Amino acid sequence: MSRNDCSPEAVSSWIVGNFPREQEYGDPFKVLVSTILSQRTRDENTEEASRRLFSVYPDPQSLIDAKPEDLYDLIKASGMYRQKAARIINCARMIVESFAGVVPDTLEELVTIPGVGRKTANIVLNVSFKKEALAVDTHVHRIANRLGWVKTKTPDDTEFALMKILPPSIWGPVNGSMVEFGREICRPIGPKCNLCGISQCCEYFSLVSEQTTERQKQQK
Repeated sequence: MSRNDCSPEAVSSWIVGNFPREQEYGDPFKVLVSTILSQRTRDENTEEASRRLFSVYPDPQSLIDAKPEDLYDLIKASGMYRQKAARIINCARMIVESFAGVVPDTLEELVTIPGVGRKTANIVLNVSFKKEALAVDTHVHRIANRLGWVKTKTPDDTEFALMKILPPSIWGPVNGSMVEFGREICRPIGPKCNLCGISQCCEYFSLVSEQTTERQKQQK
């Protein structure tokens, strides 16, 4: 990528173009539940747990009478399965009892559901309802701060800051692509800056390079 255009829009477009990510589900309930299952686990574990769970409980109504232990073996691959099982059942019950069995399509309503925060709600809004919504997880939060786009402490703060500098058209795809980019290149520990196509636009890389140069000078 050319150093001549290091704007957030250009860099985020590069990430989206080079690290595409497809969602396995489109149904709002399945997107919501699979996002809950994805917390602190790998994609392949999420996919296995989601597939097994939906083969038995395909919709909110089917979970109404379920007990958390009924889900343990189905979602064990996702990790933290006890907490996630209870969360999924509570989520399904509220959808049935408060929203007539239909997953709501507004952020304000979605975040009233137990276990659903802004990130999960925004993923559902974008993937299932095709709305312009920016989901910010730890990857997006870390990468945006490393690049120097924002100076924020929490993912929620990052979400609001990025909404001011990224065009709405890219809000949806940038989450999944930054997740892939964050896992492959801009890792939490030991980022692969030497393989990064946008290092020339990165404040973190610039700082690390300066520190390396300074150490080399002192060693001479």
